[in-house]
Amino acid sequence: MAAGEIERILRLLARSPHIDLVDITGGAPELNPGFRDLVAGVRGLGRRVIDRCNLTVLFEPEAAGLAEHLAAMGVELVCSLPCYSEDNVDRQRGNGVFASSIRALRMLNELGYARPGSGLRLSLVYNPLGPSLPPPQAQLEARYREELHTRYGLSFNSLLTITNMPIQRFAEQLARQGALADYMGLLVNHFNPATVDGLMCRTLVSIGYDGRLYDCDFNQMLEIPLARDGRALTTLAIQSFAEIDELAVATADHCFGCTAGAGSGCSGAVA
Repeated sequence: MAAGEIERILRLLARSPHIDLVDITGGAPELNPGFRDLVAGVRGLGRRVIDRCNLTVLFEPEAAGLAEHLAAMGVELVCSLPCYSEDNVDRQRGNGVFASSIRALRMLNELGYARPGSGLRLSLVYNPLGPSLPPPQAQLEARYREELHTRYGLSFNSLLTITNMPIQRFAEQLARQGALADYMGLLVNHFNPATVDGLMCRTLVSIGYDGRLYDCDFNQMLEIPLARDGRALTTLAIQSFAEIDELAVATADHCFGCTAGAGSGCSGAVA
């Protein structure tokens, strides 16, 4: 994201007092040259900031001092840790990723994250390893807490379970295995109407690196834009985020991923 786009987002936030949280995500958003400026600008407006961090990025040379900066700015962290087992994580993410993640979590705990009274929230994210729905979030959180504390002395605030969406690489993998139709059937057959009111697309706007607006990150990945009068919107086309509050949400088959079982969203299970 270019500096000019960051400035536009900050101006829109200043005109949109009802927006109280900015959630920064991407492959490794911390490596963007404008990341720290965006964080500082949002915090300067008195809004909360969440950084979706893959943990291992904290040890990249370009990220020197990043963990300390995040703590000093009061940034909340949502960190991917697909399992509490080293074998499972390394099989999914690559050799050494689990050990590096544990090292990063220990460093964050030492900086105050997940410590009582610090105000520094640290959440972990679980995705199923394959084409299945996540287990009950509360039960899995208890198991994570027991394993990480007993084995490594680590603390975190909450665990978020997120359903694997049938898009892009995961969809391609399922298609190669001849399992895409079965997975879509699983999602459709487990549709839960109780999840609809809590879906993230009802209260969230996703902003691409180029300023294009979307109803959610998944629509962004699929290039399904947020539109008004048939025209895709960008940050240049609006003066406040309030302008998009009543626009219809763009939907497609992948939306069944957010409405299956207990539901799925930026904050984990929905129902």
